[in-house]
Amino acid sequence: MKESKTTSSTKIIAEVVSFVALATALSYIKVFSLPQGGSVTAGSMVPILWLALRRGAKVGLFAATVYGLVQLAVEPFIYHPAQVLLDYPIAFGMLGLAGFFQNRPFVGVNVGIWGRFLAHFISGVIFFGSYAPEGMSPVVYSAFYNGGYILPELAISIYIVYLLQESKLLKIFL
Repeated sequence: MKESKTTSSTKIIAEVVSFVALATALSYIKVFSLPQGGSVTAGSMVPILWLALRRGAKVGLFAATVYGLVQLAVEPFIYHPAQVLLDYPIAFGMLGLAGFFQNRPFVGVNVGIWGRFLAHFISGVIFFGSYAPEGMSPVVYSAFYNGGYILPELAISIYIVYLLQESKLLKIFL
């Protein structure tokens, strides 16, 4: 029996809400945090990446942007209005790019997380360059600062997505 469009839409909305809530909960489990924002968490991006890989780019980009707005609400670091756009809905929204690579999940995870890095990197160069130590380029500073938490998050996310891909039990529910 075919699902109605309303039932399907309701199911997707429920998934988005659930996955954003799970990602938000995981974002509170921090391995370490940096002073101007950014932290290594217990795989907080994985629910959003996983949803994008399951449902595609349209749902993934929507859910990721919503997640960015939730992060803005629960852990804001506001310096400038344009910085807010770059560091929250745009940066987190980039995670949804994983949905363009549904058949290549590890490529999708990399594209989504590197997209997030790029948005934070640009924000760092433009708005946080003044935090760079004397004599250090804002470009180098932003790359090291944002790479300091994004690269560990990338490694954690790839590992968890690998475990999810290989899990026989999880495949029963998908």
